[in-house]
Amino acid sequence: MAQSRPGKGLSQHVNWQAEMIHPLSDGGVETPASFVRKRFPLDAVAGDETLLISAQGLYICFINGQRVGHDLLTPGWTSYDARLAYQTYPVADLLTAGENTIDIWLADGWYRSQMMWAKHPIWNCWGDKIAAFAQIESAGTLVLATDATWTSGLLPVRKSGIYFGETFDARITLDETHGVETVAFDTSILIPHETAPVRELEALPVARQWQDDEGRTLVDFGQNSAGYVVLTLAGSAGSRVLVEHAEILDKNGVFNNANLRTAKAQLDYTLSGAGEEHYRPLFSFQGFRYARITLEGGAELKAIKSIPISSVHEPKSTFESGNPLVDRLVLNTLWSQRANFIEVPTDCPQRDERLGWTGDAQVFASTACYLHDSHTFWRKWLRDVMVDQRLDGAIPHVSPDPTRLHEDKVPGFYGSTGWGDAICVVPWTLYLHYGDSDVLAETLPAMEKWVDFVWSISNGPIVKPPRLRKHRGATFGDWLQPGGPSEKPLPTIGDDAAATIYLFIASTLTAKAARTIGNEAVAQRMEQRADVVKAAFREEFVTKKGRLVYDDQTSYALAILYDLLPEEQIAAASSYFRETIERAEGKIGTGFIGTPALLPALVKIGAYDLAEAVFLQEEVPGWLYQVKTGATTIWERWDAIRADGGVFDAAMNSYNHYAYGAVCQWLFEAAAGFRPDPENPGFKSIIFEPVILPRLGKVEAHHDAAVGRIAAAWQLDGEKVTYRVSVPEGTEGRLILADRYAAPVLNGKPITHTATLPPGDHTVEFSYSSAQNAAEKSGQLA
Repeated sequence: MAQSRPGKGLSQHVNWQAEMIHPLSDGGVETPASFVRKRFPLDAVAGDETLLISAQGLYICFINGQRVGHDLLTPGWTSYDARLAYQTYPVADLLTAGENTIDIWLADGWYRSQMMWAKHPIWNCWGDKIAAFAQIESAGTLVLATDATWTSGLLPVRKSGIYFGETFDARITLDETHGVETVAFDTSILIPHETAPVRELEALPVARQWQDDEGRTLVDFGQNSAGYVVLTLAGSAGSRVLVEHAEILDKNGVFNNANLRTAKAQLDYTLSGAGEEHYRPLFSFQGFRYARITLEGGAELKAIKSIPISSVHEPKSTFESGNPLVDRLVLNTLWSQRANFIEVPTDCPQRDERLGWTGDAQVFASTACYLHDSHTFWRKWLRDVMVDQRLDGAIPHVSPDPTRLHEDKVPGFYGSTGWGDAICVVPWTLYLHYGDSDVLAETLPAMEKWVDFVWSISNGPIVKPPRLRKHRGATFGDWLQPGGPSEKPLPTIGDDAAATIYLFIASTLTAKAARTIGNEAVAQRMEQRADVVKAAFREEFVTKKGRLVYDDQTSYALAILYDLLPEEQIAAASSYFRETIERAEGKIGTGFIGTPALLPALVKIGAYDLAEAVFLQEEVPGWLYQVKTGATTIWERWDAIRADGGVFDAAMNSYNHYAYGAVCQWLFEAAAGFRPDPENPGFKSIIFEPVILPRLGKVEAHHDAAVGRIAAAWQLDGEKVTYRVSVPEGTEGRLILADRYAAPVLNGKPITHTATLPPGDHTVEFSYSSAQNAAEKSGQLA
C-alpha cells in the first residue's frame, strides 16, 4: 500500500464541492465508453469562469459542443490511489447567457484497461469504476459541480484501451439513458497537473503508400513515433475501416507487428455515412511507423497522416557533426524520448508494456534533460516512484506501479539494483541540470531508505542478489549485456559485482544530496557506507594485479568511472579494460547499466581513440549499426534487425526504446565538451572540456538551458583545432583542456590548460598531435 503522498497539499487552496460521479450506463472494463451530462442556466457570463476537472480513467470535456482545451489523455497517469491530477481551464468563451450543456466523456485509460503483458495481465488496476469530478467557479463562487443530479449514456467509443486501441461507431448518437451515482473519493489526493500536458506535435505526412497482395493499403510515414493516425474518410453508413500499426517491415517488405505481442494496437472505425468524415482516436495511442488499412463496405480512404504526441514539445539542443550517421543517432534519440515521454518515462510505446521502467529512466535522465526541458516531467514521476516505494525501502521496477495493489497476481516486482537507483540518480541529475535542491530535499528520505534496503539484501557491503526474480533483492544486472558468440562467449558482469557497484553509487549520491541540503547526519552516514562498500568491493572483486574478477567491459567501465579502484591499480586495470574491447573485436560489450559508462570511462583513462573507434564502428553491437540499417528511433536490442534483414525474437523486441540513446549525454559533454558544474549547478557555471574525435571532422552543438543558450563547436585544420564556445549572460565558463592538447590560445592570447570564461563568445585554438594519437591507438598511453 502507499506509504506517503508526495505532492499532497498542493491543492488544499481549492474549496472542493464536486463529487466523483460514476455513469450508471457504464458496463465495466472493455465495454462501450460513457459520458456524463449536465444542463445548467447562466444569467450572464462574468468572463472569469474556470473549470477544474479530473477523472477516474481518461476524460474529454465539451461545453456547448466545443472541446475544452487541447490536452490529451487527461487527467494523465499517476499512482492514482495516492495522487490524482486535475486540470484547470478558462471556459468563459465557451459559455453563454441562458442554457448551457457540459458533457464529460470517460474511458478506461491507464486506470482500468489492461496493464502488464499477457503472462501477468492486470485489469481494473486502480479501480473498476470510471468517474468524473469537475466544478466551474467564478470569482470564488461555485457555478456548477458534478453531483448525483447528472445524467449519463453511452459514447460512439465502443471499446478502448491503452494497448487495445479504439473502436468507434460514428452511427451512435449521444442519448441520456441513465443517471449517475456518487462514489467515495478523498479529495486530498488531488494535485494540480505537475508537468506539461500531452499535446500533438507536427504531423508526419505519408512518405510512401502502396497495396499488399490482399488489397490492403500500406502507409509508411518515414518516422517511428508514438501517437495516432488522422483519417479522412467517405462511405455509406456501416462501412468500416480497420487500421493496424507496426514499427517495421520484414526483410521481404511485409508488414510485421509481431513484436506488439498481445497489444491489438488497432483502430476500428464504422462510418456514419454523413458525407466526408474525420477521425482520430480519443483515448489511446500507438507506437508505429507503418499503418495497414483495411477498407470494408465501400469505405474510401481520402487522406491519412500520422500525429506524434508527447509531454515534451520543444527540443532544447542540437548536435551536428561531420558524420551523418551520428547526427541521425541524436535525432533518433530525440524521437525515442518524445515517444516515451507521454506522462511517464516508459520503456516503449507500442507493445503490451509501455511502463515507467526505473532502470531505463536513470541511465537516460541526463540525456533527456539535454534534449528537452524535462525538469517538471521528472519531478512528477519521482513523486510516483516515492508513492510506489515499498515499506522496506525497495523501489519498484516500474512506476506508476500496476503491481503494488495486485501483488497476489505479480509479487515481488521491485528491488532491483540499477533500477531502483533511479531514486538517487534522477534527483541528482535534476540538481545538476536545473539547480533544483528542493527535489533533493523531497527525495532524500526515499534515497536513504533505498540504500538501506540494498544493504539489507545481504546484510553487508557485498550485495549478493538471489538468482530467481521472485525473491527479495533479485536484480536485472547489466540487462541485455552482449555475451558474444555462443561457441566462445565473452565475460559478463556478475550480479553481485553490479549490485555492489550500484550500492556504492547510490550511497555516494545520497551523501552528496544530504550535504547539499545541509543534512550532515545523513551525509556522514552515507559517506561512511560508501567507504565501507568501496573497501569491500576492492577486497572481493579486484585482484592484486588490478584485474577485475569478471573481466568484462561493464565491470571496468563502472569501476573506473566511479573511482572504485586503488590509485596504484588504475594503470593495470586500464590495460585489462582495453583488452576486453580487443576481445570483442572493438565492439560494445555492455548492457543497460554498463553502456552509459563505457565511453566516459575510456576517456577517463586516456583511451580517446579507442572510445572514438568503439563509438563509430558500424557493426553489431554498436550505436551506428541500427542507424545504418534505417532505424529512426533507438532499439531495445543491438541486433533487433540482423544483418541479413531477419528480425530478433518478437517476444521482446522494441524498436523505440531510449535507453541506449543515453550515449547522447557523452556527445554533448565530451564531443561538444560542455556540462553543468556540480559546484554551481543549473549551468550557472559551465565546464567546457572537449574531447576531439578527429573522425567526426567537426562538431557543432547548443543547449538552451534556463540560463540561456550554451554553444560549442570545433573544427580541424590538419592538427590545429579551433574550438568556439558561447557563455550566456549571468554565467561563467570554466575551460579545461587535456594535457594532450598543446599550445592553447584563448581569444588570441596564450593560456595554460585551464581558464575562466566570462559571458560572451570565445575562440580557443590548440594543436592535436597525430603522433600522440597513433601512440594511443597502439595502447602505449594510459
